[in-house]
Amino acid sequence: MKFTLRDDGKRLFLVCLGALIFSFNMKSFVRAGNLLPGGIAGITVLIQQIGNEYFHVSIPYSVGNLLLNSVPVFIGIRFVGKKFTLYSCLMIVVSSILTDVLPVQPITYDELLVAVFGGLINGFAIGLCLMGKASSGGLDIVAVYLSRRWNIDAWNYTLMLNAVILATAGLIFGWDRALYSIIFQFTSTQVVHAMYQKHRQHTLLIITNHSREVYTTISQCTSHGATVFRGIGSYDGQERDMVYSVVSSDEVKMVLKNVREVDPAAFINTLRTDYMTGRFIQKKED
Repeated sequence: MKFTLRDDGKRLFLVCLGALIFSFNMKSFVRAGNLLPGGIAGITVLIQQIGNEYFHVSIPYSVGNLLLNSVPVFIGIRFVGKKFTLYSCLMIVVSSILTDVLPVQPITYDELLVAVFGGLINGFAIGLCLMGKASSGGLDIVAVYLSRRWNIDAWNYTLMLNAVILATAGLIFGWDRALYSIIFQFTSTQVVHAMYQKHRQHTLLIITNHSREVYTTISQCTSHGATVFRGIGSYDGQERDMVYSVVSSDEVKMVLKNVREVDPAAFINTLRTDYMTGRFIQKKED
């Protein structure tokens, strides 16, 4: 693992800011609205509430959250990336401690407003962590792994798993809370889906007279390959090469910038790729 002041300073700031916003949301919206967040955080809150309701035992949020995140952290270290998991652990620890320390500060008691705006803030906090190349832990680590391993949009699958958790809470504590919590989770998932683009791919069609240099640039930037097609320009009748490649969405801007440096006259068409099969290299999170 390599650490640089600029990149890691930015990541540290985003992760800590995400942890602060996540904790604030837990105490100002989730607790005030008596909702259940999804994932490991939701299971932790559910265990806390069962302990208070049926066993009269007060379980600190930090203890339950840290213990339950041990398995996702192992998955992150083994399959996703050590540095990514290290920053995710920072998010888990800081947000857990702040959730126990910060006082409850309700902003509104309207359950629908709590569900919608709490979900927006929750999704934004998770999105900040993902922008910092980390996660909020729990199912987010699993979602990142599935997105990288099978090139799928795993965030909506986590919503389905969260629905199972919330259904369990509905059976125990009542369906009103569970249904409002589903709205909270759906809103949060859509915000994360909008902010986190790395699992998506784009197809590049590049018409150029410098196909070898363009391919070398794509390979160096992304480690992805390319296919070169030979064609004839209909306007001037001259032979042209078309470089075809698929890259991740977060790599597009960098690739286009470098291709322009190699061939300022290149004609580039970028297409969003909704479905793809075959070998596609996904780098480990760093």
